[in-house]
Amino acid sequence: MTATNDQRKIRYAVVGLGWFAQEAALPSFTNAENSELVALVSDDPTKNEELSKKYGIKYTYSYDEYEDCLTSGEVDAVYIALPNHLHCDYTVRAANQAIHVLCEKPMAVTEEECEAMIKAANDNNVKLMIAYRLHLEEANLQAVEILRSKQIGEPRIFNSVFTQQVEEGNIRLRDVTGGGTLYDIGIYCLNAARYLFQDEPIEVFAVAANNGEQRFSEVEEMTSVILRFPNERLATFTCSFGGASVSTYQIVGTQGDLLLKPAYSWQGEIKHYLTINGETQERTFEDHDQLAAEFTYFSNCILEDKDPEPSGTEGLIDVSIIQALYQSIETGKPVQIQTSNRHQRPTSAQTIERPPSDEKPDLIHAAAPSES
Repeated sequence: MTATNDQRKIRYAVVGLGWFAQEAALPSFTNAENSELVALVSDDPTKNEELSKKYGIKYTYSYDEYEDCLTSGEVDAVYIALPNHLHCDYTVRAANQAIHVLCEKPMAVTEEECEAMIKAANDNNVKLMIAYRLHLEEANLQAVEILRSKQIGEPRIFNSVFTQQVEEGNIRLRDVTGGGTLYDIGIYCLNAARYLFQDEPIEVFAVAANNGEQRFSEVEEMTSVILRFPNERLATFTCSFGGASVSTYQIVGTQGDLLLKPAYSWQGEIKHYLTINGETQERTFEDHDQLAAEFTYFSNCILEDKDPEPSGTEGLIDVSIIQALYQSIETGKPVQIQTSNRHQRPTSAQTIERPPSDEKPDLIHAAAPSES
């Protein structure tokens, strides 16, 4: 997918200027040729002032001025990078003003919020995409193709570990904002199991653990999950805010296995270790600007009037499963689930590669979740 020179650019407002927006999203517009950053929305005047100066952005708004941004005539789409509990409100308000929405995952905190977001987008005929950047990333999409082509036989087992040390005071450790291990990082493992098995779980079980540190007073320190898929396939993963930095998944089939490392990173190389009949092949996928790919893809969907693949339905399914997992943690029992049907899943045809950004931005009133 490439934009031709005579196409107009989709004009974006970035809503929420925390760590990920500053470090990953803002610099990536340089590599998204059909997308233009035109506005910033934040309640921090220093962020608005310094970042608008840095990126040459004319329009800045506070959260109270969000409606002014939406009705300004200067914006075609918003990228929502706010705390999870605000995703629904800011998406619905944008859709109601006929502004397209690219919303960070998790889509929202409850199924009801997700459904309200989908309804608002449908009612106003706007595009709604959930920011599953790995649905456009080559290493993950090639993993999908390896499984689809039965190179490792019948895929039977998915196992993943995604852990990091989250600093005390980080928003991911707050319950009121929709924090917690499953919403923040477990969603990557859950979504990967779904796109690799190309199916939906039918039963889930989870347990949470907490080492009692003050920083984990509102959310669990870590969670382990078992997902039962049709045809008696199992997916397991553990995610933690209190472990060293690890990001891997492995799929075991009847004739071989595939290991990805690091599986979920937004920057840097990703490696495949494909083992068939006892012989391992290693393949390195170069660093690419995953956010630029995301903006390019979403802008193309708007320009060509196509429905984005990581749709609102995709986001809703993950949130509904996460809610079932928390129900399992509370009851100590497995929970049977039935999710919406997915007719569209990521394939290698969606791969978009953009050169990596050399920029290492200085963060303004923001901090990475962990030092590593």
